[in-house]
Amino acid sequence: MRPTATLLVPVLLALAWPGGSTAAQAIDPARSRVEFDVRTRLGPMVRGRFPDYAGRVETLPDGRHRVRVRLAAAAVIVAGPARYTALARGPQLFDVDRHPEIEFVSEPYPADLARTGGALPGRLRLRGVERTERFTLAPSGCARPGHDCPVIASGRIDRDDYGLEGWRWALADTVRFRLHVRFDD
Repeated sequence: MRPTATLLVPVLLALAWPGGSTAAQAIDPARSRVEFDVRTRLGPMVRGRFPDYAGRVETLPDGRHRVRVRLAAAAVIVAGPARYTALARGPQLFDVDRHPEIEFVSEPYPADLARTGGALPGRLRLRGVERTERFTLAPSGCARPGHDCPVIASGRIDRDDYGLEGWRWALADTVRFRLHVRFDD
């Protein structure tokens, strides 16, 4: 399964990351959400969310931006019976005992990307594997994305790339992520 990389783009870690930034906007977890879904082999979707995350958008000295997001994998919730959440947290999927966090750090990008939309590449670390992924930001419907309207990001990953090997007989290989991000005002 491949979660959508754009989703992870704007959500984790807020204050303690080094990186040469001159300013940062924290993601407001009360007004933002991080979701994922994966299709079952029989067709229906399994949907989940990450309710515990932190993130920020840094303004770099050259005016470009960078997103840093951390998701608490141990807090993942999957819709449906409680056993779905237990399976997702277990060793064959997110393996939260050994890999409690998922992290995304974008490459520097133009400041107007949240307004115009487009590709947001970066490094995703999931289950101890780090790979380059690309999320897509939707064009904004307002003048101040993240304040007057959410920044919407999406992406997908392949489960094989991150060792998410459990339940192959029941779950498809692609995991899609969606993020709806608002900033602290």
